[in-house]
Amino acid sequence: MRLGITMFATDRTMAPHELAAEAEGRGFASLYVPEHTHIPVARETAPPTGAESLPEEYARTLDPLVSLAAAAVATERITLGTGILLPAQRDPIVTAKAVATLDRLAPGRVALGVGYGWNAEEGADHGVPWKRRRAVAREHVLAMRALWTDDEASFAGEFVRFDASWSWPKPSRRIPVLLGGAAGPTLFAHLAEYGDGWLPIGGAGIREALPALRRACAEAGRDPVPVIPFGTLPTPEKLAYYASLGIEEVVLRVTGGDRDTVLPVLDEYARSYL
Repeated sequence: MRLGITMFATDRTMAPHELAAEAEGRGFASLYVPEHTHIPVARETAPPTGAESLPEEYARTLDPLVSLAAAAVATERITLGTGILLPAQRDPIVTAKAVATLDRLAPGRVALGVGYGWNAEEGADHGVPWKRRRAVAREHVLAMRALWTDDEASFAGEFVRFDASWSWPKPSRRIPVLLGGAAGPTLFAHLAEYGDGWLPIGGAGIREALPALRRACAEAGRDPVPVIPFGTLPTPEKLAYYASLGIEEVVLRVTGGDRDTVLPVLDEYARSYL
């Protein structure tokens, strides 16, 4: 089983490129970093953690693509992923260029974990119609894929429209798009249509969800997509359970901190699970 790590990279944590190099040196397979462009001070949306107040790290998050570009030049093998990027809040033409450029720096090592978002106030500042954010995210990903694939790319959708256009560089391979989110018909329909893997946060409920995911993929005429439990706090029993489900990669959670805080955790994970 491949093991990766994810950490909330902020202006107060260990730098992402240093973390990537340390993770690669210990044998971890991947590094994922999250995204929040900003956190409006006045919010009605409850924190996704269930806590009374939102942890400060959400407001201090670094840009994931800039962070991973720095990590790209500090590493040679490790997969570099967003976990997660919010495509509904991003211009798809600009983001497609940035992701393709990242792949140019780290050929074949980029994974794009995406999600729909949970913070309505954050989305509103980007002009996202909140109840339609899943549809917006879908179109933005499909538009990016057209720009990555076609020499003369065009797209005509409800939220994205551009005529035949040139855009290079092209990625060195199909950029895997991994969808985060809770199990359900909408997520599984999107996975079956355009996703390359599911990132269930924490990993709870996977066994119960697998039949519906496999059925959605079969109805779309494709093989089941891989499941990558994300942000997991590991135990030997938990990893053995995932292995029994046929899961081949798990992304472990590392609490954000400086080098003296983070490196002992990496050492313990490596010693216990790699």
